[in-house]
Amino acid sequence: MEQVIILAPLSGIAYPIEQVPDPVFSQKMVGDGISIDPTSDVLIAPFAGKVTQLHSAGHAITLTHGTGLEVMMHIGIDTVALKSQGFNVQVAEGQEVKAGEALIKFEIDYIATHAKSLLTQVVLTNGEMIAEIEKYGQADCVSAGETELLMVTLAEQGTQEDKDVQREVVSDAIIIPNTTGLHARPAAVLAGLAKKFSSQVELIKGEQTANAKSVVSIMKLNVAYLDKVQLRSRGDDCDKAIAEILPHLASGLGDQGTAPVVAPASVEFSEDRLPAKVPQREDPDLIRGVAASPGIVVGQVVQIREERFDYAEEGQDPHAENVRLDVAWEEAKNQLEALQMNLHSQTEPTKAAIFAAHREILDDPDLVDITRSLVAKGKSAEYSWKNAFTTYADQLASLNNEILAGRANDLRDVGMRVLRVLTNNEPRELEIPDQAILIAEELTPSFTATMDTTRIRGFCTIAGGATSHVAILARSLDIAAVAGIEAAALEIEGGVTVILDGSKGTLRINPSEELINETITRQAALREQKEKDLAAASEPAVTVDGHRLEVVANIGGVDEAREAVKLGGEGVGLLRSEFLFLDRMTPPGEDEQYQVYRDALLALEGRPMIVRTLDVGGDKPLPYLPMPVEENPFLGQRGIRIGLERPELFRVQARAVLRAGAHGPVRIMFPMVATIEELRDAKAMLEEERVKLDVPAIEIGIMIEVPSTAIMAGIFAAEVDFFSIGTNDLTQYTLAMDRGHPKLASKIDALHPAVLSMIVHSVAGAHSHGKWVGVCGGLASAPEAVPVLLGLGVDELSVSVPALPAIKAEVRRWSVSHCKDIAEKALQCSTANDVRELLEQERWNND
Repeated sequence: MEQVIILAPLSGIAYPIEQVPDPVFSQKMVGDGISIDPTSDVLIAPFAGKVTQLHSAGHAITLTHGTGLEVMMHIGIDTVALKSQGFNVQVAEGQEVKAGEALIKFEIDYIATHAKSLLTQVVLTNGEMIAEIEKYGQADCVSAGETELLMVTLAEQGTQEDKDVQREVVSDAIIIPNTTGLHARPAAVLAGLAKKFSSQVELIKGEQTANAKSVVSIMKLNVAYLDKVQLRSRGDDCDKAIAEILPHLASGLGDQGTAPVVAPASVEFSEDRLPAKVPQREDPDLIRGVAASPGIVVGQVVQIREERFDYAEEGQDPHAENVRLDVAWEEAKNQLEALQMNLHSQTEPTKAAIFAAHREILDDPDLVDITRSLVAKGKSAEYSWKNAFTTYADQLASLNNEILAGRANDLRDVGMRVLRVLTNNEPRELEIPDQAILIAEELTPSFTATMDTTRIRGFCTIAGGATSHVAILARSLDIAAVAGIEAAALEIEGGVTVILDGSKGTLRINPSEELINETITRQAALREQKEKDLAAASEPAVTVDGHRLEVVANIGGVDEAREAVKLGGEGVGLLRSEFLFLDRMTPPGEDEQYQVYRDALLALEGRPMIVRTLDVGGDKPLPYLPMPVEENPFLGQRGIRIGLERPELFRVQARAVLRAGAHGPVRIMFPMVATIEELRDAKAMLEEERVKLDVPAIEIGIMIEVPSTAIMAGIFAAEVDFFSIGTNDLTQYTLAMDRGHPKLASKIDALHPAVLSMIVHSVAGAHSHGKWVGVCGGLASAPEAVPVLLGLGVDELSVSVPALPAIKAEVRRWSVSHCKDIAEKALQCSTANDVRELLEQERWNND
């Protein structure tokens, strides 16, 4: 029997393919072979042969030997997502190559930090030709072009008469939802499904066909995102083959983030699939949502409807359509640049940054490629662009990732801007009356940033949550806003009078004249109370029965430290050090950090300051801190884990904080601590740097943000000086709900009894060791939460700078004994709404 020797295409360490961290390879769905952890950066031909498949992303290539043996070489894991960045292909498909000839050059460092793994697979894809494989030793070094990696003994090829196949089934056409096309992973899944059936199975794309049981054959078909394909099967079980494989193909073959592109026009649900009936509102005139921006206003409804565009689906000359797209993209960029400059001139850099991000979206290569691919298929510029940006936005919105889901609305905003240019539609000029309250499914960031706040007093949106761009803008504009409100709000007629309460997340329809007058009176009272709170801001926060609660500030810079002192802040409970690390290409040095911490301490005039060490992760990476893409960044490398993974960042920051201690009482706090080992490792590094500097020790604390730390608070308290509870993350991890998820926003509430129970655990654990507990999350800045936090035994509240006077004033209205009674009742509640109703009633009784 004939043998084929396959030389190592790379230098490095050889590993069994069963150890590759990807089931497509480890379970040999593509084929048998071996893996190499490379030390060289050029993939060479392991034998003389022909390049029969070359992926467009440049990460995978198939070489066919003269015997017909196919060998696929796949550089890294999940490297298709890099879209050819870091790869430099040296050959072309169909080219004959010699053994040792360079196939692909690649950047090892870039791929190692941007992909899941650098392990490179050498796989024999047509196993039916193979009788035996002899593999090189495991965990041994191999040299490119020298080491005999595999010795393949080919099976004897006998003659076989073709079967008389009569039955044939061809499927309906489907659109490929995989954004990176049918690369190795989905191709392997498809081949695995097809091999379950005795019938022949083919994948059809236009006039081309591929054997669906062959990974290489599928990949050679070069099926891209949004391509239209069909399945054809011949044989005894062809019906079953099509019926089982087609749904998998339509839903993305397990590729993460994919979903069917084309949904049925209508779906009829059986009675079994109907969701539970939502209880009717006790008050039919009160519509609830999520509090996005505080304030209570009386105004007239203005309904904002989605724009509609008329255009043809089919285009004319693809070249002409592409020229129209280029012109529209450029015009949209010019508009965004003008908006950005205008906002900068108005000293609104936060809003201006949103439009800088919008310009970046217009340069997104995926959007451009998807659009142009549809134009090449004969579609119009308008249809292609609309299809591309809406599909992409829908996929982003469905991701369990706060930042990416938030980008979906930005993407639709940019998309509509380009559509207006393509269709020559001018932006709508809305007639906005005085005291207007807008209601919409969604409001785009550009609309919100440019709205006339002299007329618009507030808004409600069906979509979004308290962390969306639009909610952030509403707070910066000081207008009331409610997000995630019930869809019933869209049915309210324009012009009618409503009352919007952004603090409670409610919209009241059909208000009586008496209630309107009461609300207007309440607005005046709130303004008066705000002035009183400000006047008393410098006074301590002491309850009516003499208990003093420390009220400090959350800050993100030296200027906020100065403002906090003016507004009565008794120190800083959270300095978010991330502001030093963002918007730059290199990390801040020790001296730069020291100077900022020193200046903040000097601004506090002897008041204490807690510095939280760098808190970033895979969901918010830094340019100089490349991190591999994680399936769930909220459960991955973030918080203190980054400091432990990159000790050079932690040590520099630790030294800067320790040095700053010479200028005032400074404390250090570690974020996202989940295990005692993480705490001990961080403390050990801090102590090493303290000894080197020969400076006094400083107090050490941790953020309580995950259930494990809260439950084990007694153990953690023995090894720290204080706790600070981050209610934002503690809520999402306790309830297992992403706080930025559009479908879950209305269900996430830090006053949920489960979260309050976590606070109880934390306080009890700390107090059992004589340690104090603060709260620095969003709940601390909510006046309605003050009595329950007091009652749970919290020692400190760290709040947003503007909220300092109001929170201190709220503390002065309560007695600790009353608050303890409230806390006991709250812990017995079943839902967050029950807790809120309890607090509202108690506040009413206390006034």
